[in-house]
Amino acid sequence: MAEETKEKSSTGNVVSTILKVVLGLALIALGLWAIIGWWSNLVIVFEGCVGLFLVLAGLISIAIAKE
Repeated sequence: MAEETKEKSSTGNVVSTILKVVLGLALIALGLWAIIGWWSNLVIVFEGCVGLFLVLAGLISIAIAKE
């Protein structure tokens, strides 16, 4: 009886792992499709974030220098 439970749980773990891997691959494929499809919009977002990133980097540098 205990052996049957172990076999079922190991089979369930394998199926669960396979489903997670398939889901992960599907999400990666959708992400790549979105990046390719909306490349120009993505570039605009990156360009918009550069200034904010530099401001935050400067604030962090000042905070570290004060310590």
